[in-house]
Formats: sequence, structure tokens, C-alpha cells
Amino acid sequence: MPLLPAQAAQLIAAAERAPYGRGDRTLVDTEVRRTWQIGAAQVRIAGKHWAGMLEALAERAATGLGAGAGVHAELYKLLMYDAGSFFVSHRDTEKAPGMFATLIVALPSVHAGGELVVRHGGREVRLDLRCEDPSEAAFAAFYADCVHEVLPVKSGCRLVLAYNLLRKGRGRLPRPPDYESETAALAKLLHAWCQAENAGDAQDADDAQDAEDVPADQDSPAKLVVPLEHAYTPAELTFAALKGADAAAAGVLADAAERAGCELYAALMQIEESGWAEHTGRPYSRGYGRYHDDDDDDESNDEFQVGEVCERALTLSHWQRSDGSAADLGNMPFEDAELCPRDALADMDPDDQHFAEATGNEGASFERSYQRAALVLWPRGQRLTLLARAGLQASVPYLAGLVGAWAASATSATAGAGRDDPRWVEAHALLGHMLQRWPEAAGLRNRDDAASKVLSLMSRMADVERIDAFVTGISIAGQYGQADNPALTKALQLLPAARAGELLGAAIAANAGLHIAGCTDLLGRAAVVHAWKGKLQSAAAALLEALPGKSPAPKSLADDWRREPADATVMHALLRALVRIDEALAGRAVAHALAWPKTYGLDAVLVPALRRLAERPKLLDRPALQALLGTGVSHLRTRAALPLAPPADWRREAALGCSCEHCQRLRAFLQDPAEAEWRFKARVSDREHVIDTIKKGRCDVDFTTERKGSPHALVCTKNQASYEARVRQRRADLDDLALLG
Repeated sequence: MPLLPAQAAQLIAAAERAPYGRGDRTLVDTEVRRTWQIGAAQVRIAGKHWAGMLEALAERAATGLGAGAGVHAELYKLLMYDAGSFFVSHRDTEKAPGMFATLIVALPSVHAGGELVVRHGGREVRLDLRCEDPSEAAFAAFYADCVHEVLPVKSGCRLVLAYNLLRKGRGRLPRPPDYESETAALAKLLHAWCQAENAGDAQDADDAQDAEDVPADQDSPAKLVVPLEHAYTPAELTFAALKGADAAAAGVLADAAERAGCELYAALMQIEESGWAEHTGRPYSRGYGRYHDDDDDDESNDEFQVGEVCERALTLSHWQRSDGSAADLGNMPFEDAELCPRDALADMDPDDQHFAEATGNEGASFERSYQRAALVLWPRGQRLTLLARAGLQASVPYLAGLVGAWAASATSATAGAGRDDPRWVEAHALLGHMLQRWPEAAGLRNRDDAASKVLSLMSRMADVERIDAFVTGISIAGQYGQADNPALTKALQLLPAARAGELLGAAIAANAGLHIAGCTDLLGRAAVVHAWKGKLQSAAAALLEALPGKSPAPKSLADDWRREPADATVMHALLRALVRIDEALAGRAVAHALAWPKTYGLDAVLVPALRRLAERPKLLDRPALQALLGTGVSHLRTRAALPLAPPADWRREAALGCSCEHCQRLRAFLQDPAEAEWRFKARVSDREHVIDTIKKGRCDVDFTTERKGSPHALVCTKNQASYEARVRQRRADLDDLALLG
């Protein structure tokens, strides 16, 4: 040392071109990175003092970065920059578990240029790491998320060792310097905020009074979201792994939050925006921010100007407590008003963005996303209220965690955790908040399985009070879907039989008009519960009253188009349930179906329902079903007795809905007993019209287009489709008669 030109040539001969990462790809492009590298496995550094010096460098770097103790340096690569070498702006990936920063050790070499430029948070430093004395080694350390670049080497060779700085363990939250006055002032502010929030949301946890019913300061946010400076992956986001100023801020907030009675978490913020935009040209191809080691998708790189943000979603996820444990709070939305400070994200650059040019009736649009880490805090007594306000995507996972922990605490001796367990009490209280806010949180209820999950959790808790409240306030109130039935049936079995029957009747009466299939399935499940025998007459009568076919429709069902049809599955399930519950009601259902033949067609509904009922032959012997059975058998026998013979000539049915000149020619062809084929030569619109008439009239005609000459010809050939369909129907009728006796 310093490095001699001959030695540099020998090193380059043993090296390879250094690649760079773009998304999940590793590329070599000397327009982006022109550097030679030798992997750590090929490098050995001798000298008895080197290990001690490297350890001292790692400790100095950790102290300077505020990372605390327990840091060691792991050699990554030896890098050689000869004349003209450079590396454009990029970020380093976290290459090993626990890696949080990069350490660069510059060995003595004679060169000009090659300065290291590091940027973060709007600041920039330029470091010249040249070592002119052979006994010196310069170093620099920076967090992995800092954007940095190596400027071109003008002459000579620059030789550096690149190390990953790793934490040996998660450890405790690094302690900042003494910020007692700041902590005390912050604790005072947080305490006042907590008092205002608790006053505005004063409520009994069991009653779950809606917080919005109580006047509150509209400018007071429900929670505070404090964005952090550095970038963190989900794996690295713990309080112990916070970097520099972030660690200091977390330390102050942790102390102040504890004094003020707040809960403090770390979380990842995700912001997704979309809207319309205007194209402004192509972007730069090199320079600050263009290439990233960790995440760079170059598939859509048009420059554009945002016209309007039409949709914006802000969520918090990947929650971590200050003790290093994960918190299952799900995806919780947040608002701009909860940011602290309010303009914390004003100058944030998107992590990913895409521009779509205008096509057809669609204007130019854009999509972009941001991800940052944040500290989130709220008054300790407000957690359940916040979870309920955040919606089911946040409250259901948290509830599941509470119930799971409560159930896991059960022992064989106790045969189950008790209701005085704090986790059961908290779960019960959270359910109260969730049920109070369910209508606005659930949205279109039948499109998710939140109700089933919550009902299952309540059953696991045996929380009969909340089960009753759920069915009364949600299922009966119209937030019902067929997917709820298994969990709903199981939950109601925990209630007294009379109350369960009462609730089932009310739920079916409220929902059967629009959800006849779901309510029929629910009644069928209830009918086999032995404990409910004799308790389901009101539910069965309510379902019978809601059957389609009544005229006029009740006022509540004026939007009759939304009603589900009573198909064969519904009729089969309904009759099976009714003969178990009350045979007189089953007879009324049969009479109703026979009285409305257009609604309950024999071939579409009643015969298929009889076919399924015949799977249990004893059902067909029930007196209530005899009228239905007789009508179905008579219908099948009448049709089976009709004469069946293939066409005697080429004459075919010609029930056409059009009388234009082209369709008149088609009719003449169909009625001609001697002609099997017709060639219709015409322009494409006329040919398509004739094809449409054939399809609508269900004519016994095959057709194809002969693409010779101009115009092309439509070739129509008669077939025996109607006869073949009658043959198939005859076979099916005979099979059904054999099945039904």
C-alpha cells in the first residue's frame, strides 16, 4: 500500500464486472455500474491488528448511526474502481438478516475522483475517502436505505472493502441522550389529548355506546401517526432496529406515551393513489433515484403530470410493540388529519408509479404507491373504539387473537378459560363496539365472510349475549348472506330453544323476500336440530309467506327485480324442511307452487325437485307431497304418450319473428319438403340478420359461410335437432317415471 498499478491489474484479472439489482433481476450494465468486484469468499486479510481495527470501526459506525451496541461487520465484497468507473444513484438491499447499514473501508490507493455521495431526507454529503498515507484507511457508514452513488474515477484506481453492518440480536430500544425536558413537555401534551379523547368517547365498554353520539373536538385526531425518516422492510421494522433520529424519536415518544397513558406501536404506512394524468414526455435514464438496488420496476417509466387524484387509500399494517412483539391489528386505515405533523408526507416521492396512456373512451390515468414506517399512538382506553372505527379488516383479526389466546389458556383442570379472564372480557367489550358500528363497517355484507368469522368466535366464547345482539341488530336488520348459515346455526344453538326459534323466525321474515335460497337453506339446517323441534313453526310460516308468486308484492319488496327465483334447489330444500317441521305447511307450499305454474314450472322447478326428493323414497310417501307427485307424474305420462317419429321429409318448423324479404326466403326454404340446402349469397349485414333469425327461431338448420367470390354465401343445411331433442326428452321422462313410480 498504496496500491501499485501492477497490483491493480492483477486484482482486475481475478475480478468480474459488478452487477446491480433491478426488482428481482440482477443485471450487468456498465452504463449503470462500472466496477470490478471480488466476492468475500476469495478475500483474506492478514495482519494481527486487522480484526481489532475492524471491530473498532464497526463500533464507531454503530455509535455514529445511533444503533447501539451489538453490531458487527461482515465482509461483502472487495471493489475496484479503475479510471472511468462509477456507480449511479441507488439504495442497498438488506443482504442478510439483521443488516441495517453499509460500511465502506477505503484502502490506500492513488487516484483522483471517485467521491462517495450520500443523500437522505433532502440532505447530501460528498466524501473524499482518498488515503495518501500507506498506514491510513478511511471509512464511511450509512444506513442501507440512503440513496448514494460513486462519482466517476478520473485517474488511478480506487480500492475499497464493502461490509454489511449487522445487529447480533434484536436487543432493546436504543436510548437517546437525555431529553427529559422535551419528554416532559410531550407527555403533558399527550395527557391533555388523552383526556379530550376519553371525554369525547366516554362510554361503558359493555354498552358500547357509539362515540360519535357524544360531542367531541372535531379537530382532535383519534390517533397520531408520526412518519419516520428511514425506510424499513417488514422484517426490519422493530423498535430495536430503528435508525439514527428515528431511534431517538421513538425513545422520547415511548417515555412520554407511558407517562400520558398512551399505547405506542411501530407500523408500515401504505398509501395508494390513482386518478387521471397528462403525459409530459420521457424521463431521464440516469441519475438520482433512477436505479435502486432494492426495488425498481422499469416497465412503465413515462413522465406525467397528475391532473386529479380520484381514489386514495391510506392504511397501517405490520404492527410492532415496543417490546419487540408483533401486534395483530390488521390493516387499519388512517387519515391525513392524524399525521403528525399534518404535512409530513407533502414532499414524499412515490416508491412505485405507473402511467397508462389514453385508449378509446378511457383517458390517461396513473397509479402510484408510497410506503413509509411510522410510530402510531393513541390513548390507552381507546384501543377497542379505534379498532371498531377501523372496520372489520382490523377488528376481526384482533378479536380472533384475543379469543385464541383466551382459549389457549384453558387447562384440563379448568376445562376452559373463564369469563373473568381479561382476554374474554376484552373480547366481549370489543364485540360490543363492533356490533354498534357494524352497518357502516361491513358495507356489502354478503360479499365477505366477516359475519361467519365473528359468529364462530362468539360461539367459541359462548357469548350468548353478543350472539343475541348480533342476530337482532345485524342478521334481522338486513346484513345477512347465505354464507352465514353454518356459523349462525351453530351460534343459535347456545341460546334457549324458544329464543333461538324466535330469532330464526324474525331473521327469515326480514330476509326471505330478497334471499329466498339462503333462508330456505337456513330453515333446512334448523329443521335437523333436535333441540328446536316444535320451535320453528313461525320461521317456517315466515318463509312460506315470502315465496315468490304472490300478487301484489308487499310494499317492502317493490323492487321485485332483486328477488331471487325459487328454483328446484329451493323447492326441494323447502319441502324437506317443512315436512319435518309442520306437514300442513308443506301442503300449503305444494298448493302455492301448483297455483303459480309460470313461476314454478313443471320442467324447470317441480319435476327436478321431485327427482331430488326421490333420493329419499319415504319422503314421496308423505301426504303433503301427494298432490305434487301426482301432478308431476301425470305431466310426464302425458308427454311420454305423444307420438314420436323422425321427419318424413325436409319440411321444418318455420316460426320466424321477421318477415323481411330475406327471412321470407328462409321461411320458404324451411317449408319446402324437397330442399335440404339453401345458399344465401348476400352482404355480411344481411347474412348476419338471417343467422340471428335462425338462432332466435331455434330452427333445425346448421349454417356456415362459404368464403368464395364476392359477396360470400351463407350455406344453410336442415337437420333433425327438434326430433333428437324430443328423443332425449322421452328418455328422460321414462327415467323420471321409473324413479317416481
